[in-house]
Amino acid sequence: QVQLVESGGGLVQPGGSLRLSCAASGIIFGLYRMGWYRQAPGKQRELVAGIGRSGSTNYADSVKGRFTISRDNAKNTVHLQMNSLKPEDTAVYYCNADLFGNEHWGQGTQVTVSS
Repeated sequence: QVQLVESGGGLVQPGGSLRLSCAASGIIFGLYRMGWYRQAPGKQRELVAGIGRSGSTNYADSVKGRFTISRDNAKNTVHLQMNSLKPEDTAVYYCNADLFGNEHWGQGTQVTVSS
C-alpha cells in the first residue's frame, strides 16, 4: 500500500517559520517527482513547490525566496522549509508523488499564520 504522511504543520505568527515533512512508503521513492500543494477554504488547490528526480526545483511565484523544497531519497522524505510566513499562506498543505501521471496524495497538514 502507498502512504504519504505529512507532519510539521501548526499555528505560527506572521514572519515566523515552519518546516513540513512528508514520509513516503510503498513506492520506489527515487523514481517520483515530489511536490507540495496547498488549498485554502473556498480556493483552488495550487502547486507550491516541486522537486524532480535529479533535484531540480520549481516554485509558485508567491513563495519564491521564502520557501525551499528538498528531498532525501535515502530516507524517502521530502521537506518544505517555510520562512517569512504571511497570513495568505494559511491553508492545508498536501504532499504529492507523481510518476508520469501516476499520482499519490497525503492527507494534508494544516498551516495557520495569524497574530
